[in-house]
Amino acid sequence: MGRKVHPQGFRLGIIKEHKSRWYADGQTYTAQTVEDREIREMVRNDLPKAGISGIEIERQPNQIHVIIDTARPGVIIGRKGASVNALRAKLQDMTQKKVKIDVREIARPELDARLVAESVAEQLERRISWKRAMKQAVQKTMRAGGQGIMITVAGRLGGSEMGRVDTVREGQIPRHTLRADIDYGTARANTTFGVIGVKVWVYLGEVMPGEEYHARYSVEAG
Repeated sequence: MGRKVHPQGFRLGIIKEHKSRWYADGQTYTAQTVEDREIREMVRNDLPKAGISGIEIERQPNQIHVIIDTARPGVIIGRKGASVNALRAKLQDMTQKKVKIDVREIARPELDARLVAESVAEQLERRISWKRAMKQAVQKTMRAGGQGIMITVAGRLGGSEMGRVDTVREGQIPRHTLRADIDYGTARANTTFGVIGVKVWVYLGEVMPGEEYHARYSVEAG
């Protein structure tokens, strides 16, 4: 089961929280779900180099609270808060609601699956060997304190005629264990030979009852 279901969705309500936290009925639910997706797309498109891992959204009657997890908070905040103010204004124009933005810094990006996947994808776009890129990413994650990592790339690797899949794994990846804190992220590399998909699983240890699974983040207001 753990190999077929999204690792984060598999653990929702146990050690993971929803990325969107609000309640609505009927058509309002549909509209707000679409709006959440548009908010995430706008933030990522406006800040492609900010090292954004996750975007959480909380709602109140006339306010939207957007929490951005990033490895480069300075890029999002900008000089004297100029960048975050511009982003807030764009989101308020799109949603017609008051928007509050908080920026959380990811202290160790080597342990964030999405950032690791984006790093591998970026190297593939620069025509670095996929084996070298995967090996370096695994070594960095294990040195940073990860208990296990698995990286899978799929596509026309090295410009081969036929697409194939290659996987590198080190340490433990207990995908069936619900208390296992497994971070999962994907990225895509647009190469001259086509799109190469990257998937990353990072095992951060077990989460016991009462422990905070997101304790590795530090908070910085934006």
